[in-house]
Amino acid sequence: MVPPAKEVVRMVEFSSRLDARADALRALSVPLLRGSLGVVFVWFGALKVAGATPVADLVARIVPWLDPGAFVFALGVLEVVLGVALVVGRRLRWVALLVVLHLAGTFLVLVVQPAAAFRAGNPLLLTMTGEFVVKNLVLITAALVVMSADAPARQRVTRVGQR
Repeated sequence: MVPPAKEVVRMVEFSSRLDARADALRALSVPLLRGSLGVVFVWFGALKVAGATPVADLVARIVPWLDPGAFVFALGVLEVVLGVALVVGRRLRWVALLVVLHLAGTFLVLVVQPAAAFRAGNPLLLTMTGEFVVKNLVLITAALVVMSADAPARQRVTRVGQR
């Protein structure tokens, strides 16, 4: 059944309004993503620096050959520095690359401490720790978006022209 002409006009007008809002959000989305990622890194890092992180024992079990207190503290400092750099917006491609590498390291839990990540050894049944680690896929993707959005304009123009 074909909708009446008035309904089609309303749908087109509504679609146009959505497009206009999407265009406005597009300009804000990457800076908001960068800022929120930075805040998360500062927050989690500050907890490590203050010795108040709930993941200290887990981190210590992942790298048992390192001094746990010093490693967790250093990791916290790194996270605070990366978070501040994300919020400030300097050298974003390099900062985002370091964020991706840091987050990729969190997947060591799945290999080194599988009992902490999977229930009954089943990789489909995640524990709370496993969920904590796997959600880092989203943060890695966010960092990649920030990295790609910071590409020099000439690279973006060249890529568009090649399509």
